Amino acid sequence: MRTEDLPTVRALDLFAAMSDESFADLMQGAFFQRFPPQVMLIEEGDTADFLYVVVEGMVEMIAQGNERETTIAVMEPVSTFILAAVLRDAVYLMSARTLERSRLLMIPAESIREAMERDPAFTRAMVRELAGAFRGVIKSLKSQKLRSAVERLANWLLVAHDDQGANGTVTLGIDKRTLAALLGMTPENLSRAFGTLRGYGIEVAGREIVLSRPDDLRGLAKSNPLIDDRET
Repeated sequence: MRTEDLPTVRALDLFAAMSDESFADLMQGAFFQRFPPQVMLIEEGDTADFLYVVVEGMVEMIAQGNERETTIAVMEPVSTFILAAVLRDAVYLMSARTLERSRLLMIPAESIREAMERDPAFTRAMVRELAGAFRGVIKSLKSQKLRSAVERLANWLLVAHDDQGANGTVTLGIDKRTLAALLGMTPENLSRAFGTLRGYGIEVAGREIVLSRPDDLRGLAKSNPLIDDRET
């Protein structure tokens, strides 16, 4: 294990509350591993063996059924995934694959459950983490049900624009097919939505998107802090 990466992991809210002794014990059975792009890490229906922490790269959470596939979430550093399945000792409800070269910390699921028994602060942090994930799912569901495809794309661009420094451009870290699935659209619908947004100052050149009139875009998006604000 590369011990120089542990302070980054330790800083995560999930682990920050742990005692030094509990954290050291938890890391005893953990290990870092590198994966190339497009590697399936876990498959839905399998039993949860590890909690995963994305340290470098990007991981796509996907669901499949009836010969269809959709993107549920995209995990970036530094974040965890499949926590609920680990805590319940249950099967995965989603699959996960790398979108680019990635490095992950893998912590045995049994070690997580044992740490919860020993460290009340860690247990409370787990509850907060799961509560945050639940609220994120509700916000995503509200966006899907209450907004048109164009409104969903507009709001996604505004959030990404703020995240990337609000300098008038957005660089897509994922391809447009993945973005379409993430927003609950087909690639064709996404293309039409971008076409509509040209009238609001959006220009697309590959993965570079220019927001020349962000105020006009905000007028269309009608952002709602109960959906779009990560702090709510």
